[in-house]
Amino acid sequence: MKKEGVIPKRRLGKTGVDVSILGLGGEGILRTYGNEKEADRLINTAIDLGINYLESARAYEGSEGYYGAALKGRRDSVFLASKSHARDKKGALAHLHETLARMKAGHLDLWQVHDVRTEAEINEIFGPGGAIEAFVEARDKGLVRFIGVTGHHDPAVLKKCLERFDFDTVLMPVNPAEPAYKCFLEEIVPIAGAKDIGVIGMKTYLRGRLDMPKKLLFCYALTQAISTAVIGCDTVEQLKENAEAAAGFFPLKYKELQHVNNLVAPYARELMYYKL
Repeated sequence: MKKEGVIPKRRLGKTGVDVSILGLGGEGILRTYGNEKEADRLINTAIDLGINYLESARAYEGSEGYYGAALKGRRDSVFLASKSHARDKKGALAHLHETLARMKAGHLDLWQVHDVRTEAEINEIFGPGGAIEAFVEARDKGLVRFIGVTGHHDPAVLKKCLERFDFDTVLMPVNPAEPAYKCFLEEIVPIAGAKDIGVIGMKTYLRGRLDMPKKLLFCYALTQAISTAVIGCDTVEQLKENAEAAAGFFPLKYKELQHVNNLVAPYARELMYYKL
């Protein structure tokens, strides 16, 4: 029986780690500079609320530094993730060392190849001297525990990444606009399920462009075969609203999912401007 007010956890695929179904993303107030007090409060409030999946990226301005400052004494209680957008080994390793320094961490729980969009990027990442060599080396040296990949532009590209390498996780969009356009759920979830790859959702609220209750959108996302939905926040109030939705999560019935999809379908392409 689920305890009232407690954010449930799910197994993150083959990692075997149980993560909160709501994760704290590295955008929002965390993707800024000069907001140390607000960022510290946001991160520590997230942990206090039971959120143990915390994520950032080398590309997210001051985000990694905020985590490094806020996680004093709490690093071992969270699953810490970041990303590198470098496509070559040298650049990715440089990113990792900067990430670890800024996060004041001896290792990352999850390091992700960030935002893969094209065939050319795939060839570079997985070719000789490509970024994937850095990820494997970092894992072998104990600097990262698990390796993931992310994408929100084209599910066919992300699928090819999963076919090229044995990733532990995949981060992708999960929202009701997806089924009417290029659907990550249809392309990625089957291969992720077959390989026990942990699926992490993003773009859950479509960046606030959809006039629909956030709790409904959150329940829509977590009804899918995903482990967690990562959401950035501008304020602690937004964070608490998200945590309340997560604690009160209930799976939608098939007819309810279809109804939401049908409502959104006429506006799907416009809503998903982030892919263009």
